[in-house]
Amino acid sequence: MPKIKTNRGAAKRFRKTGSGKIRRNKAFTSHILTKKSTKRKRELRQGTLVAKADQKNISRLIPYI
Repeated sequence: MPKIKTNRGAAKRFRKTGSGKIRRNKAFTSHILTKKSTKRKRELRQGTLVAKADQKNISRLIPYI
């Protein structure tokens, strides 16, 4: 069997934790920030885990990461 190619876009957006879960960054942080509250922007800086329903598909995109 040949090696599976890593999806480079996914490799830049996701990383695995020590226990094997997949971390992601939150959206809505790049522009139009003036109308968003300071609290909202601060909470968007925190990363979060990928939903369980999406975990299988994303792990196929990043098999060796």
